[in-house]
Amino acid sequence: MTTHPTGFPMQVDVAQAQALLRSHLPSPLTETVPLAAGWGRTLAEPLRARVSHPSATESALDGVACRAADTGAATAHAPVTLQVVGESRAGQPFLEPVAAGQCVRIYTGAPMPPGADAICPVEQLVEVGPHEVALRRPARPEDVRHEGSDFHAGEAVLPGGLRLTPARLALAAALGHDRLPVRRALRVALLSTGDEVVAPGQPLTRGQVYDSNSVGLHALLRECGCEVQDLGHAADTPAALERALAQAGGTDLLLTTGGVSMGRYDLLRDLLIGEGQVAFWKVRMRPGGPAILGRWQGLPVFGLPGNPVSSLVVFQVIVRPALTGQPVQTLRLRAATPFRTLPDKTAFWRGVIDGGQVRDYGAQGSGRLRSLSEADALVVVPEGQPVTPGDEVEVLLL
Repeated sequence: MTTHPTGFPMQVDVAQAQALLRSHLPSPLTETVPLAAGWGRTLAEPLRARVSHPSATESALDGVACRAADTGAATAHAPVTLQVVGESRAGQPFLEPVAAGQCVRIYTGAPMPPGADAICPVEQLVEVGPHEVALRRPARPEDVRHEGSDFHAGEAVLPGGLRLTPARLALAAALGHDRLPVRRALRVALLSTGDEVVAPGQPLTRGQVYDSNSVGLHALLRECGCEVQDLGHAADTPAALERALAQAGGTDLLLTTGGVSMGRYDLLRDLLIGEGQVAFWKVRMRPGGPAILGRWQGLPVFGLPGNPVSSLVVFQVIVRPALTGQPVQTLRLRAATPFRTLPDKTAFWRGVIDGGQVRDYGAQGSGRLRSLSEADALVVVPEGQPVTPGDEVEVLLL
């Protein structure tokens, strides 16, 4: 890490950039929402079970409930015959004890009758008479679901900080909750900059490009559970940039694209440095090195590079974990091809997963947006550590 002449750090590593951005965001606030509105939100505190599940010891199958000891000798050629003394179904359990030589017809999810400890499935039963069945195999205790085997009342089942997926929402309902404590969604203003940037659908002149960054970033912010205020586009003049930034009041973060590198018209960089509240400029990563973090009139501003691949990669690596409070999710795979290392930067090369291995996508230019659509992953190559085929590498799924 180096220091700018005005005193702020430059060339921070990825972990430092993540921590600094997190420190600029407000402490999470809590609100309570209906269960149906919880999708995509983040739990603010652990969620405890209000009931046990199952609430009673029950059958996992349709069949008969009986004593395992009575059926151990049962085979297809020598079935064991039991007397049927009743029926247990969901909502209407059989309450009398099951004695030796007896069984109870039972259905999936129905409570086990007293004395029974095993199930024989209906497929293995032969009806002998109106009140007798023959078992073609022994009844199995493992087909019994015991009370509280999934979770017990009072148990902290869902920890705080989890993002609520459909499966987790279903579990929250099973725990007995109809309202959920969640973190207030962060409010993020989004601004694209650059005279060359044109809204999709408009005619292009030579040298112009369509604004793909804001489209991809808007979707990523929504995916992170943020409320997005789209500020549109600002031209490359200080006045236009300041007018656009002034519209971000009341948000928790302003996310911009473009204007952060070394050029004469990288005006966001100049604005933040002139304001004197830069937390860092430049990250030791590729793509995405020119990113900048600072404050403008008290508002946290994170400036992403204008190159489309750089912009989206920096979001995935630095912005997403800061917004969600969750670390970057990675896995380990074997490299099928070499991956180039850089002497002073961590590389996040696009890769393709194939047969449990990952190979180099090929074209790694930061302007090749198509590569992010066709690649499966970002392969993390630490600075100064080349990767050869067969090496284990860290992979961030796209």
